[in-house]
Amino acid sequence: MFKIAAPILVTTLLTPLLGFADTLELPPQAQVEFSLIEPLTLNESGSRRDDVVMRPVTDGNGTHSLPQHCVVIGSASLDDERIRLSATSMTCIETHGGDSEIYSSEIAAAAYDADGRYGLPACEEGRCELGNDRSFMLQFTEAVSIEPQANPSAELNEQRRQAEGDGVANPIPAESPAPDDAN
Repeated sequence: MFKIAAPILVTTLLTPLLGFADTLELPPQAQVEFSLIEPLTLNESGSRRDDVVMRPVTDGNGTHSLPQHCVVIGSASLDDERIRLSATSMTCIETHGGDSEIYSSEIAAAAYDADGRYGLPACEEGRCELGNDRSFMLQFTEAVSIEPQANPSAELNEQRRQAEGDGVANPIPAESPAPDDAN
């Protein structure tokens, strides 16, 4: 029994230390707490806005979480007395020390209020405002599975760490006399 459990226990304990996950994954119907980067105002004459930028709330109350450095792009529209937010793309950067992974993909998600209804009640006397201090649940309608993308910055950092004094990545001054020395 111990022979079988020991490798599983060791694997479980070491997995967080082995580096990044291969993919950034969320199941269908995952909920992540978000807020807007900038306040949003809609009214009768401006009842739709594209390129709305959202970010996950640190230590949010959703069923799942995302890396701290994420942005989601979507659109907002006015529907009666509610602002409906839909998300269409997501980019996240997951960092561990000096290393980072970039995840970016199209997504399908929508904002729900605490009452569980689609859209956020944010209208008063024909003016609808949603501040960046108000959070909401973004529910992903489909599963998310994003492979890490090429990260040129990480590749350069790796070259710098591995360089042994040769090349531009980590130059070590050559041993030569100073120009003022007369030999």
